[in-house]
Amino acid sequence: MAQILDPVPNTPSDPIVCCYLNATSSIQVIRITNLENWYFERVVFPGQHLMFEALPEGILEVHTGMMASAILSDQIPCFRLAVKEKEAEIDVEQIKSESAIAVVA
Repeated sequence: MAQILDPVPNTPSDPIVCCYLNATSSIQVIRITNLENWYFERVVFPGQHLMFEALPEGILEVHTGMMASAILSDQIPCFRLAVKEKEAEIDVEQIKSESAIAVVA
């Protein structure tokens, strides 16, 4: 899986494919800041699944709230968000088909 801006750093650990779901009704900002020489940050909209690569030792910080008042609402070890490669392929295909349906509708 390619990450457009900041590829996972080269380390002895192999990167894992992770999936995060924003199950809230608020926009969230997720970050991984505990890995040396790497910073990951994305905006996740309500109901959105986000798949990304990370190192197993990464800690995903979930910030929830309004633009000026986001609070740290959760910290999740990346290894707990890991998906099996087969599941990842299925999820990507499902997301593509859902996107195609949304465009047609």
